[in-house]
Amino acid sequence: MSNLVAVIMAAGKGTRMKSKLPKVMHSLAGKTLIEHVLDIVGRAGVDRSLVIVGHGREGVEALIENRAEIIVQTEQLGTGHAVLQAMPYLEGEQTVLVLSGDQPLLKSETLNELVKLHQAQGASATVLTSYMEQPFGYGRIIKKGENLVRIVEEKDAAPDEREIKEINTGTYCFKGSALRDALTKITTQNAQGEYYLTEIFDVLLKHEKKVLTYRTVNPQEALGINSRGQLAEAEGIVRKNILEHWMSEGVTIVDPASTFIDAEVILAQDVTILPFTRLVGKTKIEEDSVIGPQTNLENCTVGRGSEVTCSVARDAVIGECCHIGPFSYLRPGTKLDARVKVGDFVEIKNSWVEMGAKIPHLSYIGDTHVGKSANIGAGTITCNYDGVNKHHTKIGDHAFIGSNTNLVAPLEVGEYAVTGAGSTITKNVPAKALVVERSQQVVKENWHCEKIK
Repeated sequence: MSNLVAVIMAAGKGTRMKSKLPKVMHSLAGKTLIEHVLDIVGRAGVDRSLVIVGHGREGVEALIENRAEIIVQTEQLGTGHAVLQAMPYLEGEQTVLVLSGDQPLLKSETLNELVKLHQAQGASATVLTSYMEQPFGYGRIIKKGENLVRIVEEKDAAPDEREIKEINTGTYCFKGSALRDALTKITTQNAQGEYYLTEIFDVLLKHEKKVLTYRTVNPQEALGINSRGQLAEAEGIVRKNILEHWMSEGVTIVDPASTFIDAEVILAQDVTILPFTRLVGKTKIEEDSVIGPQTNLENCTVGRGSEVTCSVARDAVIGECCHIGPFSYLRPGTKLDARVKVGDFVEIKNSWVEMGAKIPHLSYIGDTHVGKSANIGAGTITCNYDGVNKHHTKIGDHAFIGSNTNLVAPLEVGEYAVTGAGSTITKNVPAKALVVERSQQVVKENWHCEKIK
């Protein structure tokens, strides 16, 4: 849609959220509310987005970066005043969408239909409405046919008007010139002493301008986030939609009720998600992988045919046909090539583990390069931190690290080298060498009996 501009109101504090964060920066399925709205208008073909910021503007600006133009509302004097701040940035006969930064459930298809009706009918304004079975608290829509007669707020509605179930969603489409002209005519003659955006419709109708309505198919789209309870309600709706989407794409989700998948996660066909699993951030899972149960992956990539069981991973790359867990912990910077085994109670940080290597259990691998098909015995510790700096360890291809070995970095263990169990290795180990570092075993027979005497 050409010549289409979105004005997004994101200046409010959201006092009912009772939070130090601006309302639009609260998270929903892994993305902030304002990011959801920017995504929606982007999919609707909006050419420009203008975001009105006020409370906590520094954080909102940093979050948005180059996705939208920022307009500062230094004083919060109402929704009409907020939109008025955008007028110097608009020119010509543009079509202007006005919406709130706290409505993450809107569909881009709905906005498309709203704009299509508005432009086809040559309206000065078009109001997005919805049917609510429980409309308490919303402004009611009074109309004749599809033409708006007026919007009446809950507190001002007569008893018969309160029975009306069609409500104002707070999303509008305007002809730019009509919006600009009407904004100059609204006043603060109301109980709050603020400029209400809804007064624009009274101005337009008074001057016999065409004002239409377009009703959403799904009333959930009208849900705005004004409290923690409404945020939780929206979270349930979004996550249900995400789960249904991926199941329709060929993903097996054994127990949707205990599975949590963020909005930006990508899943391939024939992935299986077992109960009590959480996939967040920009996680990507390739086909035939099995994730869970009781697994948490954040910003991870999992290759085809891998299994991750009862484990936690963050900012990690897991290759094809790997077996992870149970009870493994992959920290940021971990990269596992194909067919790597990471077993129970293994922690890996900032390390590259090459193809076929095994770290079966009870080990810490940090700042390490583990070569192909190396075997790391139980209880192996890379001692990478000297209290000031982190040091690197390199373990060669096919090396065999005996159980309970301490590798004191910086250190290099050559390919096919072997360390004896219980050794503390402080010097480089040549390729194909055996190194054993232990104190001599001393046996004192009958020691217990002597002590008793």
